[in-house]
Amino acid sequence: MTGTRTLILGGVRSGKSAHGEALLAAHPRVRYLATGPTTSSDTEWVARVRAHRERRGERYRTVETSDVARALADDPATPTLVDDLGNWVAAQVDSVSGWDDPARDIEDAAAAFAAAVAAFTGDLVLISPEVGLAPVPMTPAGRRFQDDLGALNARIARVCDRVLLVVAGRVLELPGATVDGALPAADAADIVHAAPVPVPAIPVPTVPVPTVPVPAIPVPAVPVPTVTLPVDGGPTVTAGPARTDNADRHPDQGPDHQRYGAERTGALPVPARPVDPADAEIFPPIDAPDHDAAEAARARQLTLTKPPRSLGRLEDLGTWIAACQGMCPPHPLRAPRVVVFAGDHGVARDGVSAYPPEVTAQMVANICDGGAAINVLARRAGATVHVADISVDADTDPAISAFKVRRSSDDLRITDTLSLDEARRALAAGRAIADSLVDSGADLLIAGEMGIGNTTPAAILVGTIASREPVEVVGRGSGIDDAGWIRKTAAIRDGMRRVRRHRHDPLAMLAAVAGADLTAMAGFLAQAAVRKTPVIVDGVIVTATALVAEQLAPGAAQWWVAGHRSAEPAHSLALEHLDLDPILEMSMRLGEGTGAMLALPVVQSAIDVLTSMATFGEAGVSGG
Repeated sequence: MTGTRTLILGGVRSGKSAHGEALLAAHPRVRYLATGPTTSSDTEWVARVRAHRERRGERYRTVETSDVARALADDPATPTLVDDLGNWVAAQVDSVSGWDDPARDIEDAAAAFAAAVAAFTGDLVLISPEVGLAPVPMTPAGRRFQDDLGALNARIARVCDRVLLVVAGRVLELPGATVDGALPAADAADIVHAAPVPVPAIPVPTVPVPTVPVPAIPVPAVPVPTVTLPVDGGPTVTAGPARTDNADRHPDQGPDHQRYGAERTGALPVPARPVDPADAEIFPPIDAPDHDAAEAARARQLTLTKPPRSLGRLEDLGTWIAACQGMCPPHPLRAPRVVVFAGDHGVARDGVSAYPPEVTAQMVANICDGGAAINVLARRAGATVHVADISVDADTDPAISAFKVRRSSDDLRITDTLSLDEARRALAAGRAIADSLVDSGADLLIAGEMGIGNTTPAAILVGTIASREPVEVVGRGSGIDDAGWIRKTAAIRDGMRRVRRHRHDPLAMLAAVAGADLTAMAGFLAQAAVRKTPVIVDGVIVTATALVAEQLAPGAAQWWVAGHRSAEPAHSLALEHLDLDPILEMSMRLGEGTGAMLALPVVQSAIDVLTSMATFGEAGVSGG
């Protein structure tokens, strides 16, 4: 049986290599023809090559060669992936010393390459950068490379059965006609394979979860001092290190607290495999919630014993959850989970918050011990609270620090908060946490946060993506005075100035200003949509990361509802940008996931109405 030859074009980090691997996923053994250099002094390149090799696994037999034509001709039947044509062109121009001499062409090598592709009888996938959308380079060498690669792409396309273009993780199949509308006669004879087969869907990547904690930078243990936190309208609460016994329990906990068991410490589900940060910013296409289930829910609403639309937004929420579950009526929520992403921020040392940075670790301990507002509200709603220390500037319990990327993040006013590698690790951590919860049975997710100073990077993200001025997005956060407000505004201005050039590059934007905790949240929200799991979005910090998550995984917002509208001005701007209408208006600004958690019973009520309310026919009521 004759195989299929496929050329995949795309930009850098577009997902073209991952899709090429997916097309060959059915084969137990695949030959991988690697055309890039085998040695390099560029440590980032070496790490990139190593990451791709490790991702492919043992199914692939790697052959590093620039003589692709010979390799294809010597074995024309083995399923093969060639990655990529750009490196091949560079190697060929090097071989003829052609960078400074246009007369030294690579025509013979390109012709041999195309002939070998035309004669190949097995399944063949070729990966190549698309250069046709780029500006003309300013240097002779750049123009030489662009011209040669563009010509080779067109040449190879004419002898392939299928040509795919991958843009931002989305796959487009290109038609077979050339620019003049006709297939060149000279090349038509080269096409000997059967009609193209349908493009397989890109598999949903399950980001692996670690068996051991992600190692943090070795830092001596620092004792966490106790700080007294004022509580509006009440006594002071002293938050210290997490308690490990059952004594002196918070008064709200009561006997039913025992049902949480080990979850009192904030432990996430037991991890299974190491986190792989390679290409963590590449997400597959997002499927929309089920349209048929939504229509069935709308139709059922009209049969219930009430006037049409008399329950207003409650009916919309029931329809949304039915669409997310893909069934009508929907089933009651069995395992809603909230994850509090914790991290410190270098900018907090400049007085942009009413509290000192060390309060982050103390409040993490308080949440782990069950004494925070999120714990109280979660117990009432029947939800489970987990804590993920992503970048707290202190040593925390291993049960919550398995995904830790680093201690604190750098000062966004003057430098990037993370390296690109750390940003990928944080994204991968967020994706892994979402996967671990969904795999353990979670049917609705909430992201919360804890980090002194985190409204500053959140405001920067909102201002940058929504194209607003610093004074429009700055808020009082934890209750800063006028002097603090001025310092915070200046920090937001400096951060927005630095990140402006990365507005359309989500990974670079996160690395520049977000910090590890907000970056992990973005991965968490996007991966929840990949896993078709509904999310209630919390306040300004979470919604700011949702803006980036929607850039990373377009369409993810269909799987979210906004729990509430924060008192922070940036939150309304972010909600407007995402076209999310908040369920509650409570003038809240605490964070931790509290606004979303308070909205959870409303979502549960919407489900109850749709599933348990009698119809006109069942009740024997006229008028239905």
